[in-house]
Amino acid sequence: MPEGDSVWRTAHRLDDALSGRRLLAADLRWPGISTARLAGMTVTETVPRGKHILTRLDSGWTLHSHLRMDGSWVIRQTRPGQRIGQQVSGRRPESMGSGFVRAALVGEEYTAIGVDLGMLDLVRTRDEHTLVGHLGPDLLDPGFDADSAVANLARVEGTIGAALLDQTNLAGIGTIWASETLFAERIPPWLPAADLPAAALARLVTRAQRSLTASIQHATPSSTGFTQRGRNTYVHGRSGRPCRRCGETVRVASIGPPLRERPMFYCPGCQGGLGPTDSGNTPGPLGSGRR
Repeated sequence: MPEGDSVWRTAHRLDDALSGRRLLAADLRWPGISTARLAGMTVTETVPRGKHILTRLDSGWTLHSHLRMDGSWVIRQTRPGQRIGQQVSGRRPESMGSGFVRAALVGEEYTAIGVDLGMLDLVRTRDEHTLVGHLGPDLLDPGFDADSAVANLARVEGTIGAALLDQTNLAGIGTIWASETLFAERIPPWLPAADLPAAALARLVTRAQRSLTASIQHATPSSTGFTQRGRNTYVHGRSGRPCRRCGETVRVASIGPPLRERPMFYCPGCQGGLGPTDSGNTPGPLGSGRR
């Protein structure tokens, strides 16, 4: 699932392409809103909120989208004089793959095509809180409230790894940045969040914010300073390979409550030994097919 940095870049691409421009046509292929008529409205802005995207219109409506696992917004130049079906048809570049088009917003210069979106809603702008009001402080918000994020984490009864992934505590962080941030701070992911002193939680939050902020400049998330895939992380996606810091084998195990488990990559040498959900089997490199 794209994390806050990727969603931030997507939202800003949409903002650059559509804001201040009138919609010539719109097609929302989603139950409950497929008959909505947005043509003639002007896009005022598109902003990210954690992993959510809010496209606001001058009519007082907001189009809310969430990419979930496989979604994307593809921007293409609008082809003058062609109907909306023609704007979308025949547009299957590699970035769109074989996915399903869920939305198309045809602007005066550019067309935004939402592919395999995980969520799509149309609400009054004044009611955006019904969709994103549950989120904790957004790590990429210029007014990010670090103290509130620390306080939220301190109240969690579960593990610190699961607490970071819970968007109600702080928004925008996913498995990549949870794994990388905990590794950087040498904190065991399965340590109870309540066991961490406030100072340690503050360092963790600051590290996460700094990492996501730096990453919005690159198409590939990077915690190492390198953007080449395979060199861009310390632990995430590197199970079965040696830790770049201590040489111990990086591992991956599930974390979180039942039915909401997520993969957590970590180094037992740097982060306090095997996690309680780790089988202890010798892992092969991720993607090798060997366990």
